[in-house]
Amino acid sequence: MTLRPFLAAFAASAVLFLPAARSRPAEHFASVTAPVVALEHARIVDGLGHPAVENQTLILRGGRIGALGPDGTVPVPPDALVVDLSHRTVLPGLVMVHEHLFYSSIFHGPFHANEMDFSFPRLYLAAGVTSMRTGGSLEPYTDLEVKSDIDAGRAPGPKLHLTLPYIDGEGTNISQIRPVGSAAAAVRMIDYWADEGFTSAKMYINLPAEIMGPAIAEAHRRGLQVTGHIGKVSYGEAADLGIDDLEHGFMAMSDFIAGRKPGDPSNPVGTYRSLEVLNPDGPEITALIQKLVAKHVAVTSTLAIFETFTPGRRIDGAPELAALSPPLKDTYLSNWAAVNAKNSPMAVHALAKDMALESKYFRAGGLLVVGTDPTGYGGVIAGYGNWRAIELLVEAGLTPVEAIQVATSNGARLLGIDRETGSIEAGKAADLVVVDGNPAEAISDLRKTETVFKDGVGFDSKRLFESVNGSVGIQ
Repeated sequence: MTLRPFLAAFAASAVLFLPAARSRPAEHFASVTAPVVALEHARIVDGLGHPAVENQTLILRGGRIGALGPDGTVPVPPDALVVDLSHRTVLPGLVMVHEHLFYSSIFHGPFHANEMDFSFPRLYLAAGVTSMRTGGSLEPYTDLEVKSDIDAGRAPGPKLHLTLPYIDGEGTNISQIRPVGSAAAAVRMIDYWADEGFTSAKMYINLPAEIMGPAIAEAHRRGLQVTGHIGKVSYGEAADLGIDDLEHGFMAMSDFIAGRKPGDPSNPVGTYRSLEVLNPDGPEITALIQKLVAKHVAVTSTLAIFETFTPGRRIDGAPELAALSPPLKDTYLSNWAAVNAKNSPMAVHALAKDMALESKYFRAGGLLVVGTDPTGYGGVIAGYGNWRAIELLVEAGLTPVEAIQVATSNGARLLGIDRETGSIEAGKAADLVVVDGNPAEAISDLRKTETVFKDGVGFDSKRLFESVNGSVGIQ
């Protein structure tokens, strides 16, 4: 057999061995599909920071919020499917802005990640994430195909906003990231992936200012938003270069590392040490926060990922452990035990200091947004990690309603989709989360999510979660 017929035969036979669930349309998990839906007697948290409102009716028609108001004041169409939401809360679909479609399988070798094109989109949607931005791509063509499948209804998942492959300099030590050696190379990279349909660019740790500046300018010229997990460039310097968003709260900030000179590489230990001794009310950090606010630089909170490296914090619950593939569950548990055995006071102090700074930035009028960054060693998983990221905002000092605002309308503002989604208002997309509880009072009630509406179609959260058990880390 020649090579071409062999490959064709192999490709045809391989289809027989694909998981059956891979080919099921998204509607398999839909529990509410009526053309007109009336949600009655609901508590509404609108995502705009307003207090919860009781006894409300929402009319969903054509994938949008047609009307809303107090029970008895909104006419219920005779053809509507009526759903009684007594004792339940409706909030906007979550808009999370530092997510990934990969799981980093860290054992004893170099960093390597497996693409989670099957499990992660389902987990995100199950937890109420209806819109999300990836925070850097390792398999860009896979990301594009996942988005295409979701958009076409071939697979369940959120509305995806894709960030192109990491733009980094030499020294990454991640085989799936190719460093750029010049501003011209970075510009070529941005142009190529912008043409492919990516809408954001991410500057990474080892990228120097002389490349970052032209890269930001080209991304903006192409209409892309620019975010960064940076190190060689400080937060203040990046703000001057025109960056739109800074990742990881203040945990990646190199501005106050003792003895740092412009362009010096940073590392987590140096950043942690600088946070440990930093006075959150001091004039230097106050001035930096004021600068970020004045230059409209958003800050993305990713407290959940840093919690996994901090002793004395929570361990994954039973549902999260069930989602992990068995060998990776064992790896997670052993690594979690090692973190706790090390018992680093520096990590504890750094996490607490970052929480204080994120709250300070939010109170100063900064656009605080939130993401999960489900990397590390299994302590943060898509979906479950989104709930944890919001819970930690409350621990940091935000009210539950404010934390929900950060995770909904603030994220939509950053992505420029706030006219379409991110809050509960007539005319917007019917992207909604139904919770059997009151997260406006107890933020942990987010874990009681029952139904997630995306464009008016209600998906069964429990069935989505159960469909991926044992697969996280593999597919």
